[in-house]
Amino acid sequence: MEIDSRFLSTGLLLVATILVAKLISAFIVPKSRKRVPPVVKGWPLIGGLVRFLKGPIFMLREEYPKLGGVFTLKLFHKNITFLIGPEVSAHFFKAPETDLSQQEVYQFNVPTFGPGVVFDVDYSVRQEQFRFFTEALRVNKLKSYVNQMVAEAEDYFSKWGPSGEVDLKYELEHLIILTASRCLLGREVRDKLFDDVSALFHDLDNGMLPISVLFPYLPIPAHKRRDQARTKLANIFATIIASRKSASKSEDDMLQCFIDSKYKDGRPTTEAEVTGLLIAALFAGQHTSSITSTWTGAYLLCNNKYLSAVQEEQKQLMEKHGDRVDHDVLAEMDVLYRCIKEALRLHPPLIMLLRSSHSDFSVTTREGKEYDIPKGHIIATSPAFANRLGHIFKDPDRYDPDRFSVGREEDKVAGAFSYISFGGGRHGCLGEPFAYLQIKAIWTHLLRNFELELVSPFPEIDWNAMVVGVKGKVMVRYKRKVLSVNQ
Repeated sequence: MEIDSRFLSTGLLLVATILVAKLISAFIVPKSRKRVPPVVKGWPLIGGLVRFLKGPIFMLREEYPKLGGVFTLKLFHKNITFLIGPEVSAHFFKAPETDLSQQEVYQFNVPTFGPGVVFDVDYSVRQEQFRFFTEALRVNKLKSYVNQMVAEAEDYFSKWGPSGEVDLKYELEHLIILTASRCLLGREVRDKLFDDVSALFHDLDNGMLPISVLFPYLPIPAHKRRDQARTKLANIFATIIASRKSASKSEDDMLQCFIDSKYKDGRPTTEAEVTGLLIAALFAGQHTSSITSTWTGAYLLCNNKYLSAVQEEQKQLMEKHGDRVDHDVLAEMDVLYRCIKEALRLHPPLIMLLRSSHSDFSVTTREGKEYDIPKGHIIATSPAFANRLGHIFKDPDRYDPDRFSVGREEDKVAGAFSYISFGGGRHGCLGEPFAYLQIKAIWTHLLRNFELELVSPFPEIDWNAMVVGVKGKVMVRYKRKVLSVNQ
């Protein structure tokens, strides 16, 4: 009995000690505040890789209803934490580079853009190079670019016959690169070297594959052709730059802007930097503009309400300005602007935006859940998914340009990052005004000079492309006309 009572006393003392320790821990020792996001279920070791490779959008559609706007996907040794929706993505767009960095996650662009530019330089140099882009896209520059855009559209469509059928996607892709060559790459390329440079850019483009994101220097044929094309382009632009400098020529294009640019310490740009910046500019704008031009046309030709609205807008502008089409006239095209913007909402070419987290941060979902995101995670958001959230956009899968009209303005319903086709915050797209002007110039010419009819089925999305665009052909029947204000 004495031994039993001793065991009982010892047991009670142990239990009491544990209880006291827990009380002290609860009231004195601060609790860990780590509230990690839920994790997407996946196989051991490779995590959610299989599901991710099948298509991130399909994965998001499955996981968002279950896990909410914040969750983590494990890929091998990496953690990708998604922030979906404006309530949680503000930090993604507003955080300084020291907290959320682009450089590490976009290193795969370096072989294409070249050394010494954009993602191959530290943030302070990159900011100065972005200033060069900003200066090259000021309103006075855009006005001169618009005149070139209009001239290119007139010349290109003059080659169409009185009637016929064309693949609209193919036609717009070619017109966009002609326009880009004229506005960005310069007169020398557009007039004399277009075929050569276009073929080299094609090799550069085909050298950016999904596997390139993980292994940008993998010795495969596509990468070899990419590297050879990059070297040849550098030689071509070195010759053009030297020629302009020796002849003291000055042209009205982005190439000249980059040649004339200087860093804060007074150092001029090098030939290699000018070439790299031009390649980056063309890559940023060529695909996005051609893809958005095509989607805009496909939706207009399937929606008589909005096709009639943009045609009526053109008539009103012709009554006011005659046949003149310039920067200021394009700026008045609000209906066409909303139609383009809605096509971009439904089909942003960049479906994923990424950052590398260098510090811990916390987010709160619209349901009030708080999560702590550890440093070292890759942070992702998806314009393609966020632009179709039902609590922001009414009937989100429907093409409805009026959602951006005065009084509705659904793109502002949940704040600054409700609509993110062009990104936002610190890293918003510098080329947004250029893109809208380019697409407006093209569609203004088409609307004023052709009757158009979509004869193929409405296009599907090509999820397999690096820049997500239109799958297959978009066949359109056309007939020449002259839009009259009296019609």
